[in-house]
Amino acid sequence: MALELLTIRCLNDNYAYLIHDADKNETALIDAPEAAPILAALADRGWKLDQILLTHHHADHTQAVAELVAATGASVTGARADAHRLPPLDHQVSPGDTVRVGGSTAEIIDVPGHTVGHIAFHFPDDQLAFTADSLMAMGCGRLFEGTADQMWDSLSRLAGLPAETMICSGHDYCRGNGAFAISVDPQNPALRERIAQTADGLCPCAPATLAVELATNPFLRASDPAIRANLGMENAGDAEVFAELRRRKDAF
Repeated sequence: MALELLTIRCLNDNYAYLIHDADKNETALIDAPEAAPILAALADRGWKLDQILLTHHHADHTQAVAELVAATGASVTGARADAHRLPPLDHQVSPGDTVRVGGSTAEIIDVPGHTVGHIAFHFPDDQLAFTADSLMAMGCGRLFEGTADQMWDSLSRLAGLPAETMICSGHDYCRGNGAFAISVDPQNPALRERIAQTADGLCPCAPATLAVELATNPFLRASDPAIRANLGMENAGDAEVFAELRRRKDAF
């Protein structure tokens, strides 16, 4: 992989990510929850921040943009459809567009559900996908603006990426997501192992490969017979099962 990935914990449970191309000496940040830990990570490695890539408009992903731009002069890229509620953008992108970081190219994927303007950044050659609050570790984001059908379509799109893709999600919700996941998928040995690995908080729950998410994330497993049986929805459509999972998680 050309890009070096650094995961940075911010605020209470947010993840931000730095990606660095050593050959081109270029660095990008995906989402900007908190300036101090990001600036510290840059200084520690001697990296200069060139770009900030934003997945969606929520404050816990954007509130540090102004401070970081003032400190580094980085350009800001975000969704054209959400430009009216994002920090000022130097580059507006739409699904199907691409963004370059050093020698690597990211594809912009439309992933509405959590918000209607949410996008993901997929770097296929580097096997990285920055999914923020769409596909999350053992979970998915709440449906604050979109519908269950929209989120299911988004997750299905992400589930079609190569299995070795590292899913870089926006929060450490491992304990809550794991507790819910095991409640609807109690016979899943891969899920039990993942919960055990992340229980003490020392092993970060993100990033994780898509293969791990496919094996342990109930929101990607709406077609699984065991989950359907546990929900009493053996004959329902996948989108219906997903909607019920999201409803139960909201009430969990």
